[in-house]
Amino acid sequence: MLGAPVWSSVRQGLSRGLSRNMGGWASGEGRKVDITGIYPPVTTPFTATAEVDYGKLEENLHKLSTFPFRGFVVQGSNGEFPFLTSSERLEVVSRVRQAMSKDKLLLAGSGCESTQATVEMTLSMAQVGADAAMVVTPCYYRGRMNSAALIHHYTKVADLSPIPVVLYSVPANTGLDLPVDAVVTLSQHPNIVGIKDSGGDVTRIGLIVHKTRRQDFQVLAGSAGFLLPSYAMGAVGGICALANVLGAQVCQLERLCRTGQWEDAQKLQHRLIEPNTAVTRRFGIPGLKKTMDWFGYYGGPCRAPLQELSPAEEEALRTDFTSNGWL
Repeated sequence: MLGAPVWSSVRQGLSRGLSRNMGGWASGEGRKVDITGIYPPVTTPFTATAEVDYGKLEENLHKLSTFPFRGFVVQGSNGEFPFLTSSERLEVVSRVRQAMSKDKLLLAGSGCESTQATVEMTLSMAQVGADAAMVVTPCYYRGRMNSAALIHHYTKVADLSPIPVVLYSVPANTGLDLPVDAVVTLSQHPNIVGIKDSGGDVTRIGLIVHKTRRQDFQVLAGSAGFLLPSYAMGAVGGICALANVLGAQVCQLERLCRTGQWEDAQKLQHRLIEPNTAVTRRFGIPGLKKTMDWFGYYGGPCRAPLQELSPAEEEALRTDFTSNGWL
């Protein structure tokens, strides 16, 4: 546990880096950091012996950097962060920071189950180069994770974080939706800049946009499968697993939505739904990594207990891409 003197020392040391790293991201005096755009949630490559393969991580990043992404999300759900040690999580973020362009944003997943651990991980993520922290809802004691508990948690993290905080709601993994009333309250915090909402409920996304319209608060769709309707409801971007393999297409969909070319956007969105479902809800990270192998990236194995796809699953995955013209 970090005592008061240590907190003071760490925060003073990070404040200089904060002014250096974030000065260019502010959209104006008193305004929050602009997180508009598309972000691939980077996978964590492993060797055959389940060690993090930092060389393959850097190779993937160099290939992904050819697309007009706003930045990268590191140590999100697709990064298998629950299977990594704390030191591995930090080393992955550090390596990504070193490998990526300085004009790109690095959003680092720093969520842990306790508030104290989340604060400490967030401070550490800032030290290794994260521009913002993406904080998933604590969920092990989900029966007690009501609005009051979550507001207290995120407020404490945001109060002590030297970098901006992005809320992260991913009910498919946590069994917990960050309540809208909690999001509205937290949107008023000066260091909470937005939310990644992966639930897929477009009416909820619209309601969050509507109820936070007087705040400088930004909503990112958590999947390419509902990117177009999210833009139509007022979202400003997306953190999309599919962007790891169809980066150009996801960025094109963003451009079509932002320029009001809705008919073309609709046609493209339709062709992305099945592939997106395949690499998220249907086959998960094993499906995403297998697809990365097909598209010239390094996917490789997942860490146990996640298992590789069966031959039948792999064939079904391939069909979802070929039937939509992507393979």
